[in-house]
Amino acid sequence: MCLICGWIYDEAAGDPEHGIAPGTAWADVPMNWTCPECGARKEDFEMVRI
Repeated sequence: MCLICGWIYDEAAGDPEHGIAPGTAWADVPMNWTCPECGARKEDFEMVRI
């Protein structure tokens, strides 16, 4: 989950609009990827239980 805006990355959905294919594990998301909602860096995300 993005600590800035609350957007949640879903591994099953990925982020195809920004080059992350569905099924991409969070660990495999590149470090230069940014939150599609607010532009926060990957390091601004924290794992949460849903």
